[in-house]
Amino acid sequence: MENLTKFYINGEWVAPISSDSMPILNPATEEQIGTLPLGNKADVDLAVSAAKSAFESFSQTSKADRLDLLKKVKELTESRFEDLAQAMLTEMGTPITFSRDSQTDAAIGHLNGFIEALEQLEDQIILPSGDILVREPIGVCGLITPWNWPVNQVVLKVLPALATGCCCILKPSEHTPLSAMIYAEILHGAGYPAGVFNLVNGKGPVVGSAMSQHPDIQMMSFTGSTRAGTTVVRESAETVKRVTLELGGKSPNIVFADCELEERVAYSVKECMSNTGQSCDAPTRLLVEQSCYDSVLEIAKSVAENLIVGDPNDESTEIGPLFDKIQFDRVQTMIQLGITEGCRLLTGGLGKPNGLDVGWFVKPTIFCDANNDMRVAREEIFGPVLVVIPFQSESEAIEIANDTPYGLASFIQTGDSQRAKRIAKKLRAGSVHLNGAAVEYGTPFGGYKQSGNGREGGLMGLEDYLETKSLHGFN
Repeated sequence: MENLTKFYINGEWVAPISSDSMPILNPATEEQIGTLPLGNKADVDLAVSAAKSAFESFSQTSKADRLDLLKKVKELTESRFEDLAQAMLTEMGTPITFSRDSQTDAAIGHLNGFIEALEQLEDQIILPSGDILVREPIGVCGLITPWNWPVNQVVLKVLPALATGCCCILKPSEHTPLSAMIYAEILHGAGYPAGVFNLVNGKGPVVGSAMSQHPDIQMMSFTGSTRAGTTVVRESAETVKRVTLELGGKSPNIVFADCELEERVAYSVKECMSNTGQSCDAPTRLLVEQSCYDSVLEIAKSVAENLIVGDPNDESTEIGPLFDKIQFDRVQTMIQLGITEGCRLLTGGLGKPNGLDVGWFVKPTIFCDANNDMRVAREEIFGPVLVVIPFQSESEAIEIANDTPYGLASFIQTGDSQRAKRIAKKLRAGSVHLNGAAVEYGTPFGGYKQSGNGREGGLMGLEDYLETKSLHGFN
């Protein structure tokens, strides 16, 4: 925890220039677990200067050298696996089983995907014309990551930057600094040269803005809300940076009567409420064929009411707290809005679950008899809240699914493979999950429309950090 009071710049843990700070709270207990320094523009300038200097040599390293460094990162990540899991349990209330099996597992899984992708990456291609295309690192990258998948998003940005020969400055969420600090220690131990990776904690309007506007940063990669993402784009425009965004979602999940209802509806409810509903690609709109509507509601109600909400330290816990009071209040406001809008409350509702008076716990909540014009069906709630909407026909289901400003993910539950393929071609989203299939490590992830641009993971995740240079007359 000693390093938590410092920033990692130019290969060292250094005292911040800024004197601002904020308390770090455990959302399950509401107790303060530390104090986090908040950086300013001067801290960012120091980190960018270090990265810019390091880029001159690190950008010229061989693929073999960069692969060796990634393999060392894997070794150290495995050795600190439990440290990362416990950090996320503490800082965001992630149930320990989920913290290990999903949150921390991503650190290894995505790393393996990037190692495989880098091995396959061709940095020089001869075109049919005889000209040569060379792929080179884009430069110094500013990386901003969210609190809901702390390590997952750090590795999806930091590793492709380092794998391609870029240098970077990471601003993790100020709400989840413990896991980011540990990951910085892992990278330091792996032996990356000074200045290649830097970490500055702080708030978006200060540190994030300083990064977006900095003339010596060539690329910004941001994950978070659509509102904040548009700010990054505007602030980056003056220096014509490349900007990649992974933003919000309101993902549809289409359930047809021909699927295995018990299994598929149970999956649908649990997938929506996994990570306490704090996932941008969560299937939060359950579109249900009218002929099986009543049966689906019965199954969904039973599943939600049997989810185990409680102490994140208990390995049986499925739902932990929301990450802070602000988010708790937002979710309560949206639940009240659903009631006001006329949705039928199938289960859950306002307030905390019985016996959980301390901590930002919420009741797993399902609204039914909704329509897609309601705010609870259109706005990202970011809590364990599912909205059920009936449909009559396949064409209506597709229309409802696509009637959203977002396009991050979509889900289909059906026993008809031809129907699934037909619908998948018409869904305007970056991914389509059939009958519970998950995104595999190494597969690109990203969205359409206001869910962002660019892709993270695997080969496409590397390509976002590369420039293309054409050589003429060199053959």
